[in-house]
Amino acid sequence: MQDYQRQFLELAIATDVLRFGDFTLKSGRKSPYFFNAGAFSTGGGLARLGEHYAAALMRSGLAVDMLFGPAYKGIPLAACTAIALAERHGRDLPFAFNRKEAKDHGEGGSIVGSALGGRVLIVDDVITAGTSVRESVDIIRAAGAVPAGVLIALDRCERGTGEQSATAEIAATFGLTTVSIVTLHDLVEHLHSHAELAAFHDALAEYRLRYGTAAPG
Repeated sequence: MQDYQRQFLELAIATDVLRFGDFTLKSGRKSPYFFNAGAFSTGGGLARLGEHYAAALMRSGLAVDMLFGPAYKGIPLAACTAIALAERHGRDLPFAFNRKEAKDHGEGGSIVGSALGGRVLIVDDVITAGTSVRESVDIIRAAGAVPAGVLIALDRCERGTGEQSATAEIAATFGLTTVSIVTLHDLVEHLHSHAELAAFHDALAEYRLRYGTAAPG
C-alpha cells in the first residue's frame, strides 16, 4: 500500500468512520465492518480526506477537467478534493454538484457551481447498487459533458447480484474506470497491524471469501 492509503485507513479507524462489529447492510448481508464517510464531520477531518482523494486521483493518472459531487454526500467530498488538488498538486479544477430538486427561482436549475463541461469526474463515498453513478452520468451527459470516471473512498470489492463487483458493473455499463483510495483487500491487509482489532481478522477474511471478488493484481 501507499502511504496515503495507510494514513486514510488510520484516519477512518480513529474517527469511527470505519467501525467493526456486527452490521446489517441495505443488501441484507451481515458485515463485520461498516464505513460511513458522513462521519468525516470536522474541518480537519475533511481536509485530510480531501488530500487522500486527491492523492488517489493523481496516482491513477486519470485525465479529468472538473469534479462533480452527487447530492448529498458527494457535495463535501468533491469540495474537499478540489481544495486538496489546488493546494497540494497545483491543479485548480472547477467543481459542481446537483440539487435533489430543481430551483424554480433565482438562477434556477439543479446544478450548483461550475457549468458541467469537458471530462467530469464523479466523486462519491462508496458504490453499492450504482444508482448514484447512473443518475450522475445522466446529469453530466444531459449537460453535453463527458463522464470521465468515478472516484470513491472505499471499494468494498463485493459481488452484486451476479459474479461481478459493483465497480465492474459500472465499467461494463458505462465504460467508466473507478478509482478508490483503498479497497477491501487493503483493509484486510492493514487490519493485521492493529492487535486491538484481532478479534475481527477472521470475520473480515470470512466475509471477503463469501462475498468478495478477487484481489487486484
